[in-house]
Amino acid sequence: MGSAKNKSSASRKARIEEMRRAERARERRSRILTIAASVVVVVGLVVGGVVLLQSQSDDSDTAGDSKNPGKFVAGADGVQTWQGKLTQNHVTKSVTYPMKPPVGGDHNQVWMNCNGDVYTDEIPNENAVHSLEHGAVWVTYTSKADKADVDALAAKVKQTPYTLMSPLEGQQAPIMLSAWGHQRTVTGADDADVDKFLQTYVQGKQTPEPGAACTGGRAK
Repeated sequence: MGSAKNKSSASRKARIEEMRRAERARERRSRILTIAASVVVVVGLVVGGVVLLQSQSDDSDTAGDSKNPGKFVAGADGVQTWQGKLTQNHVTKSVTYPMKPPVGGDHNQVWMNCNGDVYTDEIPNENAVHSLEHGAVWVTYTSKADKADVDALAAKVKQTPYTLMSPLEGQQAPIMLSAWGHQRTVTGADDADVDKFLQTYVQGKQTPEPGAACTGGRAK
């Protein structure tokens, strides 16, 4: 059993290191492409990008899936899966989501940095949802969460690419984990379901945009 556990731990560490290397490579490519294509981007935005953004942004201030809200369905593993359409439009207005924390829907065009980022204040749902679209797991907690658990979870998040953490009052449990279309509560930092959720949903099969950046977005 010990050998299997060590093998699993080594495999997870190797996966995290590979994700970090991939993220660094994406950052380098992004900087090069940004410099090389800056003029083209500006022209494109002037000609059509702004118009397109306005047409998508100003039609509604609510998430598209709030019109057909759907519902969470609990799995045998305790993970809640959203049964309903989760739209992916970029909007500039605030969004009313049918769940808290939100697990998908229309969102801001700028993602929240999610390369193991820990925020001490609440963050905009619209930016966090964009992070979920990129395959991140969002750890949220209320003032009822034990400080030791919050500190331990923060340490875990900081070591895990494609994760972010922030306080969020009003959610149904002191500590919750969210990915695109999926969510669960956990009892604390030492709950085995924390690692299971991270292993399954960090850049998991549910990710609408696998490999998209978790840096270069909104930092606070």
